[in-house]
Amino acid sequence: MAKETGIGMSITMDDSGGSGRDISNDITNADIAIPRTAQDTTGLDKSATERLLGLADFSATLSGVFDDASNMAHDVFKTVASTSVARTLALAISGQTLSNEVFAMDYALARATTGDLTFNVPCVLQSGTVPTWA
Repeated sequence: MAKETGIGMSITMDDSGGSGRDISNDITNADIAIPRTAQDTTGLDKSATERLLGLADFSATLSGVFDDASNMAHDVFKTVASTSVARTLALAISGQTLSNEVFAMDYALARATTGDLTFNVPCVLQSGTVPTWA
């Protein structure tokens, strides 16, 4: 494979009923993190830090433009505050897919002085399943 841009990335997110919705058109920015924890195991006899790798994690923040059309971003996220359901978040680019069960933690809307109406939705891993690109 060659180096590529993120052009053509697609994002699908479950609504509160569990139906996956392609909201790629509404997303303007996606920040994705797949960190690992590290346990400090440094003994008193060491002059440098020793660590063991711990658990894997996943988080994402989806940012976009308000769209209240049927099955688009607002339809998907409007129930974040009123439902406690895990949602499948699937990211796809160049034949690579990263799919995780997440909790959407907030649906924050912002209206700028210019009239722009945008949103941010932070998501965290729910399932305990190691995030893996397929």
